[in-house]
Amino acid sequence: MKKKALMVGLGEVLWDSLPSRNILGGAPANFAYMASVLGNEGIVASRVGIDALGDEACQEMNRLGVNTSFLQRDDLHPTGTAEVSIDKLGQPNFTITEGVAWDFLQWTSEWEELSAQADVVCFGSLAQRSPMSAVTIECFLQNTRKTALRICDINLRQSYYNGDVLWKSFQQADIAKLNEHELPQVSALLNWGTGSEEVMAKRLLKECNLRLACITRGDRGSLIVSDESVVEHPGFHVRVVDAVGAGDAFTACVAHHYLRGASLQEISQSANRFASWVATQPGATPTVSAEQLHTILLGVVLS
Repeated sequence: MKKKALMVGLGEVLWDSLPSRNILGGAPANFAYMASVLGNEGIVASRVGIDALGDEACQEMNRLGVNTSFLQRDDLHPTGTAEVSIDKLGQPNFTITEGVAWDFLQWTSEWEELSAQADVVCFGSLAQRSPMSAVTIECFLQNTRKTALRICDINLRQSYYNGDVLWKSFQQADIAKLNEHELPQVSALLNWGTGSEEVMAKRLLKECNLRLACITRGDRGSLIVSDESVVEHPGFHVRVVDAVGAGDAFTACVAHHYLRGASLQEISQSANRFASWVATQPGATPTVSAEQLHTILLGVVLS
């Protein structure tokens, strides 16, 4: 693929309340933004309230260049929020508000059309915490073209997941992305036993018939497993401001280069560089020019 890809972030949109300020977040929104930064058409398929925070979310996404044409508005439920604390290693911890707009995603004719056109759909487990949104996400995924790339970035948060949701999600995906802490949790929930990260990743790949299993390791880089090869990256040593959004940048970069036929080594290198740079910036959606992006991905500047 040489043209712009239509890459959809499907699920939650919320405001992350960090110690310093409120920042627009939610993995699907972060993914859509990073997809746009990489030169694709990033679209958010989510739902916000008809309230001040919902208006601000639309304004912020428009400012960031993310297409909000498929962002639903809800007059009964508020825009999502989350309290975020940052530990001494820069890793975020989330407390997420329940009963918000993205818990009530609706399957509409507009979303039916969008799903049929998407080149990539990235979804996770968090937005499936409510039955209504879970059904809508399933409809969206089932309506994609056979050639579309479906990525499950599970995002285990609080108690909003279980083995059934994870199994079903992986079954609907082509690529799974987890972090090093989520991998053993998933393995335990699905009764796959223990083992090294490589063993567990290969088990995930085989059991769920995936093309790739991607495991992020924070400042220790990543592990990417396919049927043919295993690619590890040691990561880059950078001054971490916070790691919010770094995993979403990694996922968007994997999707971008996978569509274009890059090798796993090239995918791994670019995804780790991009994610490492995001970790040096505050929040999940740092602004970056095309020139800066080129410099970052070439490895000239990371901090």
